[in-house]
Amino acid sequence: MEITPEDHARIAAAIAKAELTTAGEISCVVAPEVSDYRETPLAWAAGAALVLPAIGLFLGFRPQTLTELLGVWTVGHAAAMGPTVFWALSTYVVLQAIVFIATALLVSIPAVKRALTPKAVKAERVHDAALQQFVSKSLHTTSARTGVLLFVALAEHRAEVIADEGVYAVAPREAWDSVVARLVDGVKRGRLADGLVAAIERAGEILAEHVPPNGDNPNETPDELTILPSRTPRKKKP
Repeated sequence: MEITPEDHARIAAAIAKAELTTAGEISCVVAPEVSDYRETPLAWAAGAALVLPAIGLFLGFRPQTLTELLGVWTVGHAAAMGPTVFWALSTYVVLQAIVFIATALLVSIPAVKRALTPKAVKAERVHDAALQQFVSKSLHTTSARTGVLLFVALAEHRAEVIADEGVYAVAPREAWDSVVARLVDGVKRGRLADGLVAAIERAGEILAEHVPPNGDNPNETPDELTILPSRTPRKKKP
């Protein structure tokens, strides 16, 4: 989803306006994707290589059949069965390798990889990425510990709100569900900037109610939207 310069200006203005009525500090970060999930293709490939041949054996497929399919000579004398078993087992191992490689290549396709990565894993990665951004934006160092991060992970279709202890101590966690809902709604409608502005406005309302301004109310963090670089290299246009 493209964010235009006008969208950046709207989002920064929304943050500045929301912070006028609160001692809270709001920051927004958008991540195209938070992880490359390298372990997903390996896990699926290993599972397929172990399970599929075993299922074949359970259904009546025998290693000796592999030698016949490849044109290996068979023998009738019991004493000569050793080489035949060796070739059958060797072919079985080769088949496992083929299944492993084919599955790994298939699951390495970004869309397939994301679809086959467990939701719990994606949720954990998004949460960890949000916490990292919360710290990198110094939202944990505000004078009243009232920093709030709105984080969107586009590829994972997830959004999170991370608030410092000064906010969570007075504002119920359930109140932030409406902020996440507005973020998610904007992403679903393909209007990310609108979703961010709506979420900022709602976050400002919550903060104004529970964390009103005190003293001169300085602006302690930048108001600009941060868009993280993509982990998937883009193809160069000819």
